[in-house]
Amino acid sequence: MYVQNASAPDRKPVTVPALRAMKAEGRRIVMLTAYDASFAHQLETAGVDVALVGDSLGMVVQGHASTLPVTLDQMVYHTAAVSRGLQATLLVADLPFMSDRDTAHALEAGARLVGEGNAAMVKIEGGAPHVLEAINALSVRAIPVCAHLGLTPQSVHKFGGFRIQGREEAAAARVLDEARAVEAAGAELLVLEGMPVALAERITAAVSIPTIGIGAGPRCDGQVLVLHDLLGVTPGKRPKFSKDFLQGRDSVSAAISAFVDEVRSGVFPAPEHCFN
Repeated sequence: MYVQNASAPDRKPVTVPALRAMKAEGRRIVMLTAYDASFAHQLETAGVDVALVGDSLGMVVQGHASTLPVTLDQMVYHTAAVSRGLQATLLVADLPFMSDRDTAHALEAGARLVGEGNAAMVKIEGGAPHVLEAINALSVRAIPVCAHLGLTPQSVHKFGGFRIQGREEAAAARVLDEARAVEAAGAELLVLEGMPVALAERITAAVSIPTIGIGAGPRCDGQVLVLHDLLGVTPGKRPKFSKDFLQGRDSVSAAISAFVDEVRSGVFPAPEHCFN
């Protein structure tokens, strides 16, 4: 029988305002994906600040080629499962593909992920006008929002694949404008994925909300990886921005703890994990 957090460390719960305080104080934020209660407990015990139930589960759990097939019901199910493994770690859940197609659907999805899934925050991709409207609608109704810019996986077909974003100056300026816009709309956190180090640094300096990088270099306010990439169990080629933290270690908990330590100390990501 699963016993919730039987050996979890006694630590103060991470809150949305606490993330802003961490940015202000220069303390790096550690985020990691989780999809079930047992792995969530490992994150909790290692002191991970934020657990993300990503729609990446479509690829690493379900075996799809993208995140697009993941449904809202599946996201609610996995979010609720992860919540049972956490006490202090803040829980964020992705709004799956097309759940933000209009404000009404975004509000319904957000309400389910918070009400049924027990998430503390929802994540939404992109900076288009309808996304900004959804961010504002959610935030004014007390549902905190994490925005996601750069390489947004739900736009894989539009991008022509999983391609680095913002390398040209015009594209970089657009992403920077989107970052300012999602903050103005009410986002409390911002994931920056698949972009040059210099652009992520510019965005991090330009917004007051914390930035979390994945393939965006070391100058973000924190880092996130997909758990399966961190453990080296994802089939096929591992992304350049990832690292197998289980290699040379004898347990999942040791691998997660190493990730936490390397993010907080600034060792990860190293130059070989970054894009220019």
